Amino acid sequence: MPVNTFIDNAKVMAKGQVTIPKDVREVLGVTSGDRVSFIVEGSTVRIVNSAVYAMQMLQSEMAGEGERTNLMSDDDVIALVKELRNESEDV
Repeated sequence: MPVNTFIDNAKVMAKGQVTIPKDVREVLGVTSGDRVSFIVEGSTVRIVNSAVYAMQMLQSEMAGEGERTNLMSDDDVIALVKELRNESEDV
């Protein structure tokens, strides 16, 4: 097993609930009230921090958009925002 891999387990209760072990919660960066996502791939299930997973999906969807729209730097984005603001003032 890789160095950062460990095994933990939890009991499934009557209503299908489980308590996420403390060490796993720490790795996921989740605390009380946070949401987790279950990703099912065949017979394997991954549990991930929902906020982190959403950000990863957004980053994946946005990959290459900077090049496609020719917004390659912060200055390019600032210039576009200024241009759009000027156009909205003219309307």
